[in-house]
Amino acid sequence: MKTIFKLTFAIFCFFVNSQVSAQESNITGKVVDENGMPLPGVSILLEGTSKGAVSDFDGNFSVNNVEAGTYSLIASYIGYTKQKLNITLPQTKNLLITLKEDLSQLDEVLITGFFDKRTRMESSVAMSSLGAKEIARTAPTSSADLLKNMPGIYVNQARGEVWNTVYSRGISAGSSDNANGYYYVSIQEDGLPVTNLNSSVDGFLRADIGTARVEAIRGGTASILGANAPGGIFNYITREGGSEFAGEVRAKIGMEGNLKNPYYRTDVNVGGPLSKDGSLTYNLSGFYRRSDGARHPGYPMNNGGQFRANLVKKYNSGKVKVYAKVLNDKNALGEFTPTSNWSNPNIVDGFNSSDSYYLPSLSLDIPINGNDSFNFNSEDKLHYQQQAFGVNWEQDLGNGFKITNDARYQNMDFASNIPAVVTPFATDSFLFYAIPHLLFKQGTYTFTDRVSGQVLGTTTQAFDPTVPFGPPLSFTPGSNNNFPGANVQDNSLFFLPLFGSAADETTEFMDNFTFSKKLDNMNFVAGAFYAKSETKKTGLSQDHGIAVGTMQDQPHLVDITLAGIDGNTYEVTDPNGVMDVGRSGTNISSFTKEQFSWFLAWEWEISEKLNFDVGFRHESIKTAGYNSQSIPNAESAGRDNNPLTLYDNFGGTEGPELSIDKTVSTASFSTGLNYKFADNHAFYVRYSNGEKAPDINFYLNQTSQFLIDNTIPYAQQVEQVEGGYKFNSEKVKVFITPFYSVLSNISETTAFLNVDGTNYNSPIQFNTYTTRGLEIDGSYAFTDKIILKGGATFQNSKLKQFTTWIGGNDGPSDDTLLDLSGNEVENTPYLMFNINPMYNGEKLFGAVNISYMGDRQANNQNAWQMPAFTTVDLTVGYDFSEKLSLQANVNNVLNTYGILGWFGTGGFPAALDREGVSPEFVAANPTSPFSSQGSMPRSLFLTATYKF
Repeated sequence: MKTIFKLTFAIFCFFVNSQVSAQESNITGKVVDENGMPLPGVSILLEGTSKGAVSDFDGNFSVNNVEAGTYSLIASYIGYTKQKLNITLPQTKNLLITLKEDLSQLDEVLITGFFDKRTRMESSVAMSSLGAKEIARTAPTSSADLLKNMPGIYVNQARGEVWNTVYSRGISAGSSDNANGYYYVSIQEDGLPVTNLNSSVDGFLRADIGTARVEAIRGGTASILGANAPGGIFNYITREGGSEFAGEVRAKIGMEGNLKNPYYRTDVNVGGPLSKDGSLTYNLSGFYRRSDGARHPGYPMNNGGQFRANLVKKYNSGKVKVYAKVLNDKNALGEFTPTSNWSNPNIVDGFNSSDSYYLPSLSLDIPINGNDSFNFNSEDKLHYQQQAFGVNWEQDLGNGFKITNDARYQNMDFASNIPAVVTPFATDSFLFYAIPHLLFKQGTYTFTDRVSGQVLGTTTQAFDPTVPFGPPLSFTPGSNNNFPGANVQDNSLFFLPLFGSAADETTEFMDNFTFSKKLDNMNFVAGAFYAKSETKKTGLSQDHGIAVGTMQDQPHLVDITLAGIDGNTYEVTDPNGVMDVGRSGTNISSFTKEQFSWFLAWEWEISEKLNFDVGFRHESIKTAGYNSQSIPNAESAGRDNNPLTLYDNFGGTEGPELSIDKTVSTASFSTGLNYKFADNHAFYVRYSNGEKAPDINFYLNQTSQFLIDNTIPYAQQVEQVEGGYKFNSEKVKVFITPFYSVLSNISETTAFLNVDGTNYNSPIQFNTYTTRGLEIDGSYAFTDKIILKGGATFQNSKLKQFTTWIGGNDGPSDDTLLDLSGNEVENTPYLMFNINPMYNGEKLFGAVNISYMGDRQANNQNAWQMPAFTTVDLTVGYDFSEKLSLQANVNNVLNTYGILGWFGTGGFPAALDREGVSPEFVAANPTSPFSSQGSMPRSLFLTATYKF
């Protein structure tokens, strides 16, 4: 009986346990983004229960011991749309949850500019980011153009895909020139500067389908974590492969230049696992683009592309990424457009915002100091080539210790084949003949259109002892002159000097290392940055010939002949239409820039609500090398031994190597506090004091022993105070940041002309700028489909201390020192804002982006204001399926011509002296023509995207 009872009891227990086991099971799955990349740290919650989990490093999760039944599972992650799905247990297969990027999310996790990963609510810096979907839904004209809607950031993209200008919070001195437009900021690719020389930066940066996101830090910790970049950090982060094979192809066609000029582009991205467990992944991406451009020069304005690849190995305690990049791209620049009327600037009649004032197709050999030559080909434009290889390593050492190391080696070649300072050039002016060595070559000069064969006019150069200043010569225009563009400047042509160089070669190695130790409530970070750049430049610092063209869209080059008073006929231009080929020779420079920095930081979580951080950085930047300024040859019969062909009668020989060896040391400091009143309310304050050492262009400009001996590489100081209030709820997100900056110790000198046409520099002045401002960034989700985003910057920049030299007649004798202290800073808008309503339906999506650029002082004299303008961009798209979508973008719908830069009046060279235009001159000459640089004209793009 006992045996039967025991057996019956055992069977009962087994049955009960089986029923319990049958009623409980586990929920397992994986969370990935839209590109198949795993998302670690995703919160998984079963609605109505206390059960949940967090996805691991590979995106995997498991919710254990859940009773059988039907549940609502919620997956949420900062920066992505919350997903809710119904599941029934027991589970038949692993879940695969794909989270979509949340276009309204303004509290992303960022890695750039932080000692450790942070969200906005946790951080004491001003930050912004753009995700892959947001990038894909725009049609930017350049990599810099992506940044224009971030608060506090000024972007001038008027030149096209390259030579843009980016700065933040009025910290702009020395960066207003497009070629040097990133002076105070670090433009990075995967955590390292694009180039540590900080010259032609955006020439080696292309955002494409392989760009996963862009992260931006304004001010803040940039002084500590940016290499010589106290103004901000902008990091373009590349995609990595996911745990499943996936690919994407984008084919884009369009019309630029107010819908006149064709555009073609294809982007491809492919990635996935190389191992069964998904720990080894790869990603390949790239693009090829050919476009006639916003301002068509008669051949492609932009053509070329890039290829990028990476391999990522993840293991239990870390991750290693190996990557490579090849870039080969050619880009022309948008030139300045004739404009008039200071109070209400308008393009001069006969000209258009989509006109190109570039060189026509032109190819000729330029001698290099009589020993060699290089080919100048206008269709090669600005030619950028780069081959890069890098390694990123993250290693968790245990017990809170972690190291990271980012390293990259790269070769960069840059060749210039463009015109420079395209401005009106009067054929009856002294300099028209002085620059190409034509003074005292008396007689009548005839100007003939090379395309039409039409004689445009004549000018007679003759001895005239009555001339009060300079050589006793007069330049008298012919009575029947008919030069195009007379409503801009009489008897004038476009100045088209050949701004050429052989391939400038640069090799760089950069390495950024950090070591951190995390305690319960503290994090200590120590790091070092090392970079070595070796660069050799042949030319570029001096023009290699002078062409002149008709003042019209796609200028015609002009042949010039001289009927001399000696009875001979001289050819002033060569068979290509170029004067003074080889000119006074070619300058050569060779430099090594070696930079070593170390930094320390301490983060302290004082309480659950209060965080504190402090950091210090020291940098030592050594620049050594030489400039060799060519020595002009005496006039001769030229390379063809024919004295009647004037275009080759001059040249130069290589000059002595003028050695430069300078070291600049800087120290920077930053500290901040962040206090969370509640989960959705926070406030922060930060003080930063950074220093900015001169970049390579500072040394390239020292082309004489006098300049080398008397030009001191002073470090500028950038002092910033900022604070911010942050509110983050499911529907409303608002970030309000007041700021104050002081930019001081700014050395300034101006180049003027001597009577003989040579240059001299004015004495150095040291100036100080201040900026007060307020940044507002926010969004409101009316529904899960209708979102309104926006941002605004209010600012007022002043010249606290500013003196500059103003030139008089040629030569320094009558130069005057002008004190502009108290004036407003040039090119700093009082107000910038953007409004961006978006609709994100199940299939249909669309957005309108309204951007406003406020009034800006045109120069530090405050002579006139560049007027405010508004541009409107439109996006409409439809997802036919998860794989196929079609999108249309219209940029600058209203075809607004907004002035972003300018040259002065009077043609070359007076036009280059913007500070020479005074309020008194503007008042006396209200309609005087000048040249302006404007926003991109209307364009239309259609993009088909296929995912597989």
